[in-house]
Amino acid sequence: NARADLAGLSPKHPHEVLINANDRNPKYFDPIRIDLRTAKRTRLIQNDGYAGFTTDDDFTLRLANKALPDGSSEWFKRTKNGWKSFGRVPQGDALTTNALGFTRDGKTLYMIDSRDRDTAALYSVNWADGKSEIVHEDPRADVGGIFVNPKSGAVRAVSVDYLRNEWTVLDPSVQKDFDYLKTLGDGDIQIASQSDDDTYWIVLLSRSDASPRYYVYDRAAGKATPWFETRPALASLKLAPKHPVAIPSRDGMTLVSYYTLPTESDPGNSGKPTQPVPMVLFVHGGPWGRDSYGYNSYDQWLANRGYAVLEVNYRASTGFGKKFTNAGDLQWGRKMHDDLLDAVDWAIKQGITTKDKIAIMGGSYGGYATLAGLTMTPDEFACGVDIVGPSNLMTLLNSIPPYWASFRAQFTTRMGNPDTEEGRALLKERSPLTYADQIKKPLLIGQGKNDPRVNVNESEQIVKAMQAKNIPVTYVLFPDEGHGFRRPENNTSFNAVAEDFLASKCLNGRVEPIGNDFVGSTITVPVGAQLLPGLPEALAAKK
Repeated sequence: NARADLAGLSPKHPHEVLINANDRNPKYFDPIRIDLRTAKRTRLIQNDGYAGFTTDDDFTLRLANKALPDGSSEWFKRTKNGWKSFGRVPQGDALTTNALGFTRDGKTLYMIDSRDRDTAALYSVNWADGKSEIVHEDPRADVGGIFVNPKSGAVRAVSVDYLRNEWTVLDPSVQKDFDYLKTLGDGDIQIASQSDDDTYWIVLLSRSDASPRYYVYDRAAGKATPWFETRPALASLKLAPKHPVAIPSRDGMTLVSYYTLPTESDPGNSGKPTQPVPMVLFVHGGPWGRDSYGYNSYDQWLANRGYAVLEVNYRASTGFGKKFTNAGDLQWGRKMHDDLLDAVDWAIKQGITTKDKIAIMGGSYGGYATLAGLTMTPDEFACGVDIVGPSNLMTLLNSIPPYWASFRAQFTTRMGNPDTEEGRALLKERSPLTYADQIKKPLLIGQGKNDPRVNVNESEQIVKAMQAKNIPVTYVLFPDEGHGFRRPENNTSFNAVAEDFLASKCLNGRVEPIGNDFVGSTITVPVGAQLLPGLPEALAAKK
């Protein structure tokens, strides 16, 4: 049951790394320093209740946070006399408040904080007296990232991602650098790394319609030299641009969204197709995450097959202030789903698609949204592709693994509490499994057998319920996968099935025969292989 995750690299000691490991206790992670030269391990603290830690550049523990039963958390400052309370973070601020790190001298702590405000701002905290000052804020969205001086650790620039990622320069000495980097092309800029002497930067230019490209930027020469593209095979191809748009919901909220059109439907890249095309509503997971501008392989794949792709930051998504995030509390399958439907209506009114040619697809929460769409609103979508989505919210919460114990309250307060009668009623009402007999449109389900987040039982429950009602379903299972499909061969094989499914069952787009796409994959199809043309033959050939 032991788990370990890389927590960080030491800027001061390149030969040292910090990992979080639960080799001693299945519930809590201990911070452990490892000297890569000698493999010596030093446990910084025996953790019997903290959810996380913040260290300085010497890997000295400075902060810890502890999850509380009501979903809030308390922060603690390490002193010579032990841990001292550093403040509480209410449940409503838990997803939008966090410590980023210290300056090199350890005198200043940078925090993203939404307490007593809506959007999360960047604060600097004087470590000696605890006084804090706002460094940067934006009423549209949370502060997303910082760019620091490699020598001092002081913040030089701050990014905010609303429709696109935008940088605000705070240090005048790098203003000309950012001005120059904007000339590299129409894309979002990230500084991936810096040399210790600050003379060279590694810069990432991310466009929605091109392979992400890295540059080596020589500050003294004032020139960025192309280094490499992450997907060089795409360089000669015409890709589809992603269009940012703010869509109003029925109750007045703003849904930052993105849509992609097949290149042949919009030859001038105007954002308007010459005529409506089939569309895939691709719902992001989390739900406490977000969609953003930039290259997305799924967008390009689906657009290449002739489909528009719509991605919606529904309420509960993060990045747009805590009011927007918290508006999703207890709204799984309710207002969160209404937001998706409102965005679909917008796309229909814009002439992007037609009501009868819309599929819903997604992973994790996106898989839940797919199941909710086909069960709770069975006439809204032509078909659905569910990837590791929960079907029963009661069993989902009851199967939370031990090492998630410190975050369980966040789930129960935002989804429904399985320990109360009212909560159990809500969870049942919002579970797609409750309405499995209402499914009338084609459904494809993909699942990893070893998924610790969405247990394999989540998929198998609804498959069995559909079989009991003689409702057709195709169920793809990977015996060596977890929450999502990590092995490239498995990803390719599932996408081949999904492409076949979308083309043959509802959207009639372009499809490439499965051919050799199952080579090296562990794909199995326990139920419904015969429903897709060519799938039984491909499975037989794989054996």
